[in-house]
Amino acid sequence: MNKVITITRQFGSGGREIGKKLAEAYGIPFYDNEIISRAAKDTGFAEAAFERAEDKASNSLLYSIAMGISGLSLDDRIFLAQSKVIRNVAKEGPCVIVGRCADYILKNQENVVNLFIRATLDFRIKRAIEVEGIPKEKSAEMVMKKDKSRANYYKYHSGERWDNVLNYDFAIRSDLCGIDGTVACLKAYLDQM
Repeated sequence: MNKVITITRQFGSGGREIGKKLAEAYGIPFYDNEIISRAAKDTGFAEAAFERAEDKASNSLLYSIAMGISGLSLDDRIFLAQSKVIRNVAKEGPCVIVGRCADYILKNQENVVNLFIRATLDFRIKRAIEVEGIPKEKSAEMVMKKDKSRANYYKYHSGERWDNVLNYDFAIRSDLCGIDGTVACLKAYLDQM
C-alpha cells in the first residue's frame, strides 16, 4: 500500500476503528488523536483546545482574546496547525488519517484515497451506547449533535458539505457488513489501486 488514506465518518459508524484496522492490515501508521498531540506540541496550545475545535465555541472569551492577538480566530489557528501536521505525516509516507478535514487538506495530492464511512442512525446509536459509553437516554441526541458539529467544522474550513459523497473516492455503510466486513471491503477496493 503506497497511499495516504483519509477517513471521514459519521459519529458511531465505526470509522475510527475501521481506520485503525486498515492501518494494521497494511502495517502503516494510524493518525487520529496523534494529529492533536503533534499540533499542540508545535503550537504550545493545550490539547483540549484542539479536541474542542469541532464544537466551535466562537463566543467564548478565549476566542475573543485569540482574535485580538493575531487577527485569526483560535479555530483558524488550530486548523492551520493541524493542517501542517496532516501534510507532514502524508509526506512521511503511507498512513491512515481519521477526520480533521484531511481529505480537503490533501485534496491536491495524487497518492491520497478519501473514504467516507456512514451507517444508519439505529446502528450509530447502538454503537454510541456500547462502544462510546453514552447513556441510552442521551445517545440519539449525542449522535446527531456530533454529526452536526463535524458538518459545521467541515463546512467552515472547506466551504463544502461534509456528507457530499462527491468529495470522496469511496463511501460505504458500515452497518451493512459490520466493522470487520467493512474493513475487508475497503481493503479489497484499496488493493485494486
